[in-house]
Amino acid sequence: MAHCVAGERHRDHEGCSKMGRIEIDELRCKGCGICTIACPKKLITLCDKVNIQGYTPAQASSQELCTGCALCAEICPDVAIKVFK
Repeated sequence: MAHCVAGERHRDHEGCSKMGRIEIDELRCKGCGICTIACPKKLITLCDKVNIQGYTPAQASSQELCTGCALCAEICPDVAIKVFK
């Protein structure tokens, strides 16, 4: 089994630390849900609460499982998602 070096991001090894973190700007998000489909780990869902504009924005959960792939940010039409690695 391969060993992981601290600070490296891996998707294949169990026990590796994933280095991604998702931030969603709920004031920009219109709740289209495209990011929920794009996330390979299904970490993004639509919130139950309504924001000030009347939309149900996306929310990220289980941040420790994020791989940092940034597919959610790339596909977001409202540029409401930032992914940090």
